[in-house]
Formats: sequence, structure tokens, C-alpha cells
Amino acid sequence: MGGIGWYGGLVAVEFGLAVVTVVALLWIKAPYGRYQRVGWGPTVSARVGWVVMESPAVLVFVAVFLAGAHRTDLVALVLLAMWLCHYVYRAFVYPLLMRPGSRMPVLVVALAMAFNVLNATVNAWWVAEIGGYADSWLTDPRFLAGAVLFFAGLAVHARSDRTLRRLRAPGETGYRIPYGGAFRWVSSPNYSGEIAQWCGWALATWSPAGLAFAVYTAANLVPRAIDHHAWYRERFPDYPADRRALVPHLL
Repeated sequence: MGGIGWYGGLVAVEFGLAVVTVVALLWIKAPYGRYQRVGWGPTVSARVGWVVMESPAVLVFVAVFLAGAHRTDLVALVLLAMWLCHYVYRAFVYPLLMRPGSRMPVLVVALAMAFNVLNATVNAWWVAEIGGYADSWLTDPRFLAGAVLFFAGLAVHARSDRTLRRLRAPGETGYRIPYGGAFRWVSSPNYSGEIAQWCGWALATWSPAGLAFAVYTAANLVPRAIDHHAWYRERFPDYPADRRALVPHLL
């Protein structure tokens, strides 16, 4: 249980970053993807940017995890596998599948990388050092519900990414209305899935670090999903009127 003082401080920082992020995104659209624009400094290839900013979530998590006293415990290893299921996809598979040509500001990459270092540290240290889960945790309703939510969210997230990649033929530019899957109900099911994942992680770990990550994820993605929804409706007069931004029939 050592290190609670510094650990609690880092978790508090993450909660604070969630507040800063949601306030900032209410005023500013993060300048990457469809909102890419000049005035944000030098840029790099989006593929390179994604690998650089997301890979600390794999590398730092594993390094911190291996330093924990419970690194060989069954539950810790299961949680490690869950984490890697998302971040190996996000850091290494997703960038390779991206269309070439898009760019993102170095500033965005640096800020995301710093967050991922912080987030990986607090979550890995909880899982491998502070949590101290008994094997029976794997049958606890909180873990089971969290795992189902996590993997359901991951499936929605990955399928939605694939739908977006296939909207345009090779060499084609511009945007189209996505259809199929969870796009039947919401404009950004990739974000809905990712929020669901980390809410599931918070349940499965039953930890302050997991809760901080779930709150931060929502603070980061809810405003962007609302912006996406407004962008689609403004750009496409025939956009489905019954589709919501993030939560079917509600938001």
C-alpha cells in the first residue's frame, strides 16, 4: 500500500485535467481530423502522431505493471490483458489502417502523450501494486459487469472505425454519411464505444484510477461527439433526423 500520497496526487491531477479538458473543448475544437486547421504550430503525419502519442499507454503501463508486487497475480494479469486489448489496437493497429495524407499538430501529440504517461502510470500501479485482488474478484458482479461493458464497447469502437475507413474509395476525398452498425442510432459510436469501455474498466478495477480515466474520457469525447453531430447536420441536409450524437434517443 506504499506510495498512496504521491499516487493520490496523480489521480487528483487526472480528475483536474478532466475539468480543464471539458471546459476547453466547449470553446475550442481540437485541431485534428475534420477540424484540422492552421495556426497550431508544426504538424506530423497523423499515422506517426497516433503511434507516438498512444504507445506510452502500452509501454509505460507494462513497465509500471512489472514493478508492482502483484504483477504475477491472476487478476492483475487479466486486467493487463484487457488494457492491452484496447491499446495495442489503438497505438499500433489503428494507425496502420488509417488513410495516408492526414496530419495533426505536434502540440496535440505532445499533450496526448503526456496524458497517456500519467494515465498508464496510475492505472498500472493500482492494478499491479495497490489493488491486491483475490482470485475471487473474477467472479464478482462488479468485475463481470465491467468486463462485459469493456469488451462490448471495444467491439462497437473497432467496428465503427472500420465503417468510417470504408466510406471512401481509394484516392477519394471528402466526407460521407456513415450507415450501419451503431451509426443507425448515433453519429459517433466509436466515441460511445470508447466511453463504455472505460466505464467498464472503472467497474472491473473498482479503482479511483479507473474512475478518473472514465471521467476524463467522457470529458474529452462528449464535446467532440456533439461537435461531430452538429457538423454532420450542417453539412448534409439529408442527415438522419432521428440520429443522436452519442446516446441513442437521448444525447
